[in-house]
Amino acid sequence: MSESEHIDGLWAVIPAGGAGTRLWPMSRRHSPKFLHDLTGSGQSLLRATWSRLEPLVGERMLVVTGAAHEDAVRAQLPMLGRDAVVAEPSPRDSMPAIGLAAAILERRDPEAVLGSFAADHVITDTVGFRRAVEESVVLARRGELVTIGIVPTHPATGFGYIRLGADLGVAGAPTGRRVDEFVEKPDVDTARRYLESGEYRWNAGMFVVGATTLLELLGQEHPEMVTSLRTIASDPRRMRDVWPTITKIAIDHAVAEPAAAAGRVAVVPASIGWDDIGDYASLGTLLGDDAVLAGHPGLRVIGSPSDVVAIDSCGLVATSGRLVALIGVENLVVVDTQDALLITTPARAQEVKQIVQQLTRDGRVELT
Repeated sequence: MSESEHIDGLWAVIPAGGAGTRLWPMSRRHSPKFLHDLTGSGQSLLRATWSRLEPLVGERMLVVTGAAHEDAVRAQLPMLGRDAVVAEPSPRDSMPAIGLAAAILERRDPEAVLGSFAADHVITDTVGFRRAVEESVVLARRGELVTIGIVPTHPATGFGYIRLGADLGVAGAPTGRRVDEFVEKPDVDTARRYLESGEYRWNAGMFVVGATTLLELLGQEHPEMVTSLRTIASDPRRMRDVWPTITKIAIDHAVAEPAAAAGRVAVVPASIGWDDIGDYASLGTLLGDDAVLAGHPGLRVIGSPSDVVAIDSCGLVATSGRLVALIGVENLVVVDTQDALLITTPARAQEVKQIVQQLTRDGRVELT
């Protein structure tokens, strides 16, 4: 299959939600990370996701986002049809969002296979990504819930993991394996054991599954949710009164974990240059040489290099038009915006979300 050919019957679902609190103050509730170009690619993360998926599915794409972000999503993806963007009245986590997409697609195409790929992830190996999706579709057509498991490169503690089971031996999906279990984010010692064993893959939250199959699996644990989602899909005018009654739950807990326990989940392991840009530490590793400040090989800049003056300094700086001057600074993260300044270290970058939590408790939600 050439790069220009679409994968027959595959629909791409792009959940575009979350506030990206670990990337505060660049990412906010009103302007989350998927709307920003964080890597210097010239595209927002959302637009880059569309660019990666369009060769696979063409116009068969559905974006599910919050009502507050609908206009921004449509502005960044003007090529999408009116019914290709679905706005949630309020956040209910990933299962209702993906489940609603499944219910909509089930009505449009009873044989539809959906691939759910988050709007805020980075994938650098598009050829490898296509290969993994093609294998996943083969398995999904057999009734499997399929996840793409990322080959780990280091003992990460910020991701959940997938424990590999037996080879499935399916023609057209040579790397497909059974999923023995999903495990939560480990501590560093456990993560090292996972890496050394070779039996685990990172859970990137990418799922490929028949739309009806997903609803059937969801119905085993949450039948009332399936009824509600199908109600909205059949009559979108019911969204505002039905949506608030739907349980807030992630797809991992609602479907993936119980289905894995029942032997219904497959995994396609893949090494595709994936990252979810979970914090400033991971963002710093993704920025290319173009982000390096001239004469300062250890200092990367998001924004205009002319806004940074540095002497004997290294780390990551994000600017917003105001001059940032660094002297003798080693391995700091400095993020300067119009109304907030963040200074931390890569080692503490995962804790940035606690600042957002504190601001919320203090009633300073205008800063979140």
